[in-house]
Amino acid sequence: MIRLLIADDQAVVRAGLSVILGAEPDIEVVGEAIDGADAVRLAKELRPDLICMDIRMPGTDGIAATRTITADPELDADVLILTTFDVDADVFAALEAGAAGFLLKGADEATLLAAIRSVAAGEGTLDQRLTRRILREFSERRREAPVVTSAVESPLTDREFEVLDLLAQGLSNAEIADRLFVEPTTVKYHLAGLLQKTGARDRLQAVLWGIRAGLVDPR
Repeated sequence: MIRLLIADDQAVVRAGLSVILGAEPDIEVVGEAIDGADAVRLAKELRPDLICMDIRMPGTDGIAATRTITADPELDADVLILTTFDVDADVFAALEAGAAGFLLKGADEATLLAAIRSVAAGEGTLDQRLTRRILREFSERRREAPVVTSAVESPLTDREFEVLDLLAQGLSNAEIADRLFVEPTTVKYHLAGLLQKTGARDRLQAVLWGIRAGLVDPR
């Protein structure tokens, strides 16, 4: 069961999402937040697994709230950004803040549900209309001064580097297994090691870590 918190300043959006998502057998909507500050408060109070977060809200916006939530070691909630605006600056800021996914509100119900389940499974997600453009631009922005995060406690193995590179190409676990001629369970093993060493919360944040470190190039 995925415990879900919805954060949006528009009551009609919160109500619509609550009805749609709450009808799924594996999703429980545990609360609704009216702005970023409320999302932070309810995240601490309700301990959701995932938060569907709008960006542009009065007062504390979704990016600031995401940064606070992902930086809190006592909170395990992942954040999926849902926004009306296809603005690169918003996407970059959300990913830098630690969001595990980014989806435009125009996405259909099936895409939204798939994104929620993907993020809840630790895989992260980006709207397909944004993924390639954003990762390439993110890479260009980091190319001038790559910095390896201090979160790395030991060097990645050769296989972990391979998995990281294939993640940056957008491959799933099954596709990575086929490419490397190994079992999917082996890919999961190396991915777990990769996440632990990079300090990343999910696959998407691991790719961003690799870009920052100058280890992968999504182009």
